[in-house]
Amino acid sequence: MLTDAAIRRAKPKDKPYKLSDAEGLYLLVQPNGTRLWRMKYRFGGKEKLLALGKYPAVSLAGARAAKDDAKEELRANRDPSLTKKKRKAEAACIKNHLQAVGEGWLEVNSSNWSAKHAEDVRSSLERFVWPKLGQIPVTDISPPMVLDVVEGIERDSAQETARRVRQRLSAIFTYGIARGLGQSDPAAVIKGALPPLKKGRQPAIINLDDLREMLRLAEATPAHPITLLAMRFLALTAVRPGEVRSMPWSEIEGDTWVIPAPRMKMRREHVVPLSRQALEVLDVARTLTGRGPLVFPNSRWAHRPMSENAIGYLLNRAGYAGRHVPHGFRASFSSIMNERCPDDRQIIDQMLAHVSKNQVEAAYNRAEYRDRKRQLAQDWADTLLDGFCCPADLLSHRRR
Repeated sequence: MLTDAAIRRAKPKDKPYKLSDAEGLYLLVQPNGTRLWRMKYRFGGKEKLLALGKYPAVSLAGARAAKDDAKEELRANRDPSLTKKKRKAEAACIKNHLQAVGEGWLEVNSSNWSAKHAEDVRSSLERFVWPKLGQIPVTDISPPMVLDVVEGIERDSAQETARRVRQRLSAIFTYGIARGLGQSDPAAVIKGALPPLKKGRQPAIINLDDLREMLRLAEATPAHPITLLAMRFLALTAVRPGEVRSMPWSEIEGDTWVIPAPRMKMRREHVVPLSRQALEVLDVARTLTGRGPLVFPNSRWAHRPMSENAIGYLLNRAGYAGRHVPHGFRASFSSIMNERCPDDRQIIDQMLAHVSKNQVEAAYNRAEYRDRKRQLAQDWADTLLDGFCCPADLLSHRRR
């Protein structure tokens, strides 16, 4: 029987030699000093050899336990070598699943992204990809399987989201290839099978009466109260939809919303004066979500932003598909307020967080015009919501 002391004293020789233990277990000492556990056994009338790992990574006790497991397999009339290969293949298969590869890709890349973008990427994969393809090995995923997922997103009127998901899948498959887990990128193959994405201005209603009518119809459409409140707040503030979806309570400073630079498209802090009506929306939202970190969270997970499509789908159900999108409230505000207040064009652009095309002006014009911005924000709210119900009434609307 071997002892740990005897193993440690074993020195390499010119040729490999064995140190026997018991029941076919021995340590093979190589000329380069490597020490390998081996077990000799017979199965089906043939002598076979089972590798049990390297010493000291596998200790003497560990090797004996592995030998005992192999003996159990033999007593059950199973070849321990085949069992080991099967288990190794199963472990590799799990590691090879698309979701596992995707999680590795996220871990490597998310530190280079803003928190908002990282959450957008993760939530899109969890919603659209993992339920359908997550548990399938990347080597078994074909282009038609990926195309089915992407086209499914497109059918829900989310063409831009579909394109982003395809790009993220392509990056995951490329990562898998680099890690030796995959062999091809089926998400890249399907690019030519998708209709070209039409670029241009996003649909927006820029007539005040039509906009008010649209908002009335949308608020009368069955929806989750948080979605209705978020849509009204978006219309009042004219910020980008993503900035509302990911808005934490910590960014509210009295009657002002201060969006930090990392959450802004142009990576510049943006100060949003809040009208009386916008503050009323927040007061009502606080009764629902005030104990969590986000003002407008996901209806299922309080620590995640609401779905990027929630407001858009609400507008579609209200009959405005292709006529107005969440981002369109910015064009509505800009068009209507510039017509009403043509002398305030520069201030309105600042309220939209636009950066001047004149680089010198953008660098040196630090004027904030906070008082005038607050007046314009209140004028916009009074004009847009004249005669509308108070936000608390939105809580009693039918849920979808």
